[in-house]
Amino acid sequence: MFNGLIGLPWWGYVLATLALTHVTIVSVTVFLHRHQAHRAIDLHPAASHFFRFWLWLTTSMNTREWAAVHRKHHARVETPEDPHSPRFYGIATVLWQGAELYRRAANDKVLVEKYGYGTPDDWVERNVYTRHKDLGIVVMLLMDIASFGAIGLTVWAVQMAWIPFFAAGVVNGLGHYLGYRNFEVEDASTNIVPWGLLIGGEELHNNHHAFASSAKFSQKPWEFDLGWAYIRTLVLLGLASVRRVAAKPAKIRDKIGIDIDTVRAIARHRMHVMAAYAHEVVGRVYREEIRRAGLESRSRLKPVKRWLSRESLLDEATRARLSQALEHSHALARVHQFKHSLQSLWSARSVAPETLVAALQEWCRQAEETGISALAEFAGGLRRYSLRTV
Repeated sequence: MFNGLIGLPWWGYVLATLALTHVTIVSVTVFLHRHQAHRAIDLHPAASHFFRFWLWLTTSMNTREWAAVHRKHHARVETPEDPHSPRFYGIATVLWQGAELYRRAANDKVLVEKYGYGTPDDWVERNVYTRHKDLGIVVMLLMDIASFGAIGLTVWAVQMAWIPFFAAGVVNGLGHYLGYRNFEVEDASTNIVPWGLLIGGEELHNNHHAFASSAKFSQKPWEFDLGWAYIRTLVLLGLASVRRVAAKPAKIRDKIGIDIDTVRAIARHRMHVMAAYAHEVVGRVYREEIRRAGLESRSRLKPVKRWLSRESLLDEATRARLSQALEHSHALARVHQFKHSLQSLWSARSVAPETLVAALQEWCRQAEETGISALAEFAGGLRRYSLRTV
């Protein structure tokens, strides 16, 4: 019995541990995150209850508390009220003490009452998963020891550390600290890597913050969202249905005029429009300016691209440095100016559609007259945006 009911070679225990922790990651990303917190998918009661039961065994996390803490994160992101922002707590604290920050927020009854709406409230939730929420991990410990013997203690310890480190620490910490950004959202969220098996798609954190209610996190062809693959499998098995996926903008090749349909399409898909602007205009002009710049100007211009991708988060000192750097490049200064004037089109309130059409037409006309080829080509491409099915 000391060796447990299941005898395995050393690598077998490693694979078994990874498999057990992987089920937990899938439970977090599919059930807690996409189903409960954001209502991006609906789950069959059997699948929903399996995930609840597994999370009770492996994390002792309460569904209502988790959903509430995560919803508040989105509602108050990068502010002092954010439960786990590296901007205010520091990256080391969130990375290594993320579980403690989560527990502190989960114990806030006002927070849970305000943000924990719509989560399970049946007899099992009230009398087992909530009332005896720490009992599950004890049951898991006994199951691991019975299955694997003494090494089951190590298997259990890894299971207990997996979510606190990878979800509470890595995603909430590194996912707001370093990585690449597809979309210039107003928070510091990043994509840690374009694909990953350890955290089930949660590494695509910038994509998620750009389209929080989308069931699918990947946006680029080379990004892989493992959680979405599991959701599609559940759909094929009749155990899930997808409610929302972020729509991609449509373009009509032979459309040349700017009308109300154009303005509405650009406003609805503004995240994609500005991502395209960053890549097709800012990135291209930046590379051209770096190639042409002298040694001194090049050193001033080098940080500009990163600053422009996080402009909404820059402090006053960095904004001043950005302004000074742009003085060394007329082209970059112009595309920066046009970026803000384009954003202002959908920031306006109570403006007649005909006025917005005229404003976009004028923006495109001026962009094409700048003599900056990247900007002119982008303006030409804006004319093709449409909400119509193509």
